[in-house]
Amino acid sequence: MCSESVSLKTMKKKDGLSWIDWMRGWVNVTQEILFQRIMASHLHNPLPLPSLNHLTCIVTGSTSGIGSETARQLAEAGAHVVMAVRNIKAAYELIQQWQTKWSASGKGLPLNIEAMELELLSLDSVVRFSNAWNARLAPLHVLINNAGMFAMGGAQRFSKDGNEQHMQVNHLAPALLSLLLLPSLIRASGSRIINVSSVIHYVGFVDPNDMNVVSGERKFSSLIGYSSSKLAQVMFNNILFKKLPIETGISVVSLSPGVVQTNGTRDLPRFIQELYSAWPYFIFSPQEGCRSSLFSATDPQVLQHYHKLKTNEKSVCTLFISQNCKPTNCSEEAHNVETASKVWEKTLEMICLPLDVVERLIEGQEVPINL
Repeated sequence: MCSESVSLKTMKKKDGLSWIDWMRGWVNVTQEILFQRIMASHLHNPLPLPSLNHLTCIVTGSTSGIGSETARQLAEAGAHVVMAVRNIKAAYELIQQWQTKWSASGKGLPLNIEAMELELLSLDSVVRFSNAWNARLAPLHVLINNAGMFAMGGAQRFSKDGNEQHMQVNHLAPALLSLLLLPSLIRASGSRIINVSSVIHYVGFVDPNDMNVVSGERKFSSLIGYSSSKLAQVMFNNILFKKLPIETGISVVSLSPGVVQTNGTRDLPRFIQELYSAWPYFIFSPQEGCRSSLFSATDPQVLQHYHKLKTNEKSVCTLFISQNCKPTNCSEEAHNVETASKVWEKTLEMICLPLDVVERLIEGQEVPINL
């Protein structure tokens, strides 16, 4: 009887996950929507920040939403902020607005903020950005991989690099950026790589042999594209967490911003759409949604939690911060070390980096990239 139950659990799959794990994932998603405001009720809005005059931070996708709030609040706390964005014009317009408001408030020196072009749908753009930044020979204290996409209800589309768009923007390009910026991160003391994930990764499944969902074994939907890419991001960073020696001083953190106000829900299940319709209560504003990013990037507790994980040989997942700014568990599937290792290897193949890239960059060696 027991063996039959296990067999049925293994055989019945939803997009590669057992139905039990898939349903568990949706329970997590629903709980976050229903209870995130209660769970985060202890947090101030906006989140208070200490003086950050000593920090240089790169924030990707910072012209709107969570990224915009993250960049502005870091700059107002004194950090040198680099907005890594696709739309440079929009970034400069935002900077001008923020500077004008800041000057009118009479709170101090102008904000130390700049913009650099970064298009995550182009791996060449990621390389150009990284080369331009590394050429400064300056320390980088915080990299916030915030930019992401969820083309809800959209058809499957590919980047010019040949990758499914969700996979490239949400995982492949940030992975390439994180690795190429390791030299600058090593120069800083106690630097952090912050990855904005999503509670939706709990329902994701990644086939390392079909990262772009083109084999036909799974029918593509934007929800599959998004959840798979976010899970791949978490898995990749779990391996990076294990590969980075503690002596580098680099912490790798994944987080959930919570369920944040958005206009598109067409590809989500009906009951989730109905919950979204009540967003004035259930759904976070971007200012609320950026709190876990700001906490992960600046709070000393994060380093304490990370060090505890790093020194525990049994840890297989890096630090994951929930929307209430407390450590939590990533999905059961993300704990699959074998799959995560395959995702790591396939990712490096797709972004044209050697398997020993981390070791070579730590040793200060040049790493050729043949995109």
